[in-house]
Amino acid sequence: MLSSLIEDWARGVARGFARLFAKSPITPNSLTVIGLLLNIPVVYVLANGWFLLGGILIIFAAVFDMLDGALAKVQGKATKFGAFLDSSFDRYGEIIAFCGPLLYYLITTETDRVLGVLLVFAAATGSVQISYVKARAEGLGMECKTGLMPRPERIAIIAIGCIAAHFAPVALIIALWILAVGTHVTAFQRIIYIWMKTQRQLRQEQSEVASIQTSPEVKAKLQKSEQNEDETEEAARKFWSFRRIN
Repeated sequence: MLSSLIEDWARGVARGFARLFAKSPITPNSLTVIGLLLNIPVVYVLANGWFLLGGILIIFAAVFDMLDGALAKVQGKATKFGAFLDSSFDRYGEIIAFCGPLLYYLITTETDRVLGVLLVFAAATGSVQISYVKARAEGLGMECKTGLMPRPERIAIIAIGCIAAHFAPVALIIALWILAVGTHVTAFQRIIYIWMKTQRQLRQEQSEVASIQTSPEVKAKLQKSEQNEDETEEAARKFWSFRRIN
C-alpha cells in the first residue's frame, strides 16, 4: 500500500533526525508545535502561486511532523497527551495546507477559479470527515485505518499536485479532484467498515447468548425455576381457596 511505503520512508528519515536531538533540551511537544507552524508559510507560498516551492514545503512539513513521535521514542518521553496533541495539530496542519490553494483560487483571474474553490472545500471537508470517523470509532473501542486515502496519501497527492502545477497549472485541479472524490469515498468506506464490524459483533453476542440459553445447565435451571413458579402459584391458589371456603 502506498501509505505504508510513504510512512516507512518518512519515519526512517524522522528517526535519523531525531537522534540528533536526543540529548537536546527540545521536547517532543515543542516539535509538534513547530511542525504546525511550518505549515503557515505554505499558505502564503501557495496563495501567490509558487507551487513548486509550496509542494516542497508540504513534504518537508510532513516529514518534520513525524519528528515529535520519533523523538519521544528516542528520549523515552512518549505520553498519551503527546499523542493527543500530535493528532490534534495534524488536523490543523492539514486544513492550513488547504488554505493556500483556496486563497490562490479566490484571488486568481483564471477561468477555473470557482471550480478550484469548490474542490478545495470538498477535499478539506472530506479530510476532516475521515479523521472524525477514525476518532469516533476509536472512542467506541474499534480501530479504523481502512480506506482508499488515509493521511499519507492525501499529503502526497496535494504535494505532487502542487509541484506538477509549476509545469502544468491544470495538475493542481486534477489533484484536487482526486482528493475531493477520494476523501469522501474513504470516509464512507470507514463508515461501512464500522457498520459491518458492529453487525458482526452483534451477531456474535446474540450467538453467545443463544448458546448459553441452550446449554444443558441453563436449561435445567430454567426448568427448575419454572417448576418453582408453578408450585408457588399452586400453593397461593390453594391458600386463597381455603380462605374463601372458611
